[in-house]
Amino acid sequence: MSDAKTAAVTYPGQAGIGTIYTLLAACGFGAVSTFTIIATGHGVSLSSLLMWRYLIGAAVMVVFVGTQRYPRMPWREAARWIVVGGGGQAVLVGMALSSLQYITAATLAFLFATYPAWVTLVQTIRGAERLTARRLAALALSLAGIVVISGAPLAAANANANVAIGLALALGASVVYGMYIPLMQWMQKTHPVAVTNAYAKIGSAICFLLLALKDQSLSASYSSTAWMAIVGLAIFSTVMPAVFFMMGLMRLGAVRTAIVSMVEPFLTAVLAAVALKQGVTSNVLLGGAMIVGAVAVLQFRRERVA
Repeated sequence: MSDAKTAAVTYPGQAGIGTIYTLLAACGFGAVSTFTIIATGHGVSLSSLLMWRYLIGAAVMVVFVGTQRYPRMPWREAARWIVVGGGGQAVLVGMALSSLQYITAATLAFLFATYPAWVTLVQTIRGAERLTARRLAALALSLAGIVVISGAPLAAANANANVAIGLALALGASVVYGMYIPLMQWMQKTHPVAVTNAYAKIGSAICFLLLALKDQSLSASYSSTAWMAIVGLAIFSTVMPAVFFMMGLMRLGAVRTAIVSMVEPFLTAVLAAVALKQGVTSNVLLGGAMIVGAVAVLQFRRERVA
């Protein structure tokens, strides 16, 4: 069993490639909404969609890991990734998407995008990373960009008794994610990214399989369009970005990775405009420019590694 005080492996001096990995992950995660809208629009329930997403993702990762000569992970470490990594992911995804029963997608996006603030808070409390003026400026610029893109979602929310539940679920998902990112960085240790992601996907698949069985929505009788969306969600928006995200995380650290990842809402808006014919407003363009500017702030005059 690994020493609990073992530090996570990082790659100093690789901030540039780490940013590229994180941006690639954001591209994949940014397509989640588009694939989800297409699949659910063709009769796939949310719980069944998420089950297939992680089941296919787990299968792909297990096959890939099986073709490599990775060292065998101790069972207790593997179990930790299945339960904590996979279960934590299922909890935050479930909370976020459940909030859509009560609030709009724009409100969810705005509240969930606050997770870099929670990452920063967690890392500062832990003493793991310094809260520099540059990071604060980048965080503020990123959050301002999200506000510009989303407008004022809280003011636009429908006034009913269930809105508070939706807001709590969305914000709760953001808080969970803010704690999840540093935890994954610590758990990664010396383990290969592909191996840990395979175990995490297995854990998430189990969680959503149980949920789909509970609500009796599990099915495989879908149209070809629905299946293309499911496979796209599983591969392009689950397997690939998860690996890229961890590779970026180990090079940038939790706070910088979280802030760079905030380009995701802008990428989501662009993809929706192309694939779903949703117009891109001037607010989206302005907010996106602010978010990209935050990434530039992080990369200009990079901090010296101690």
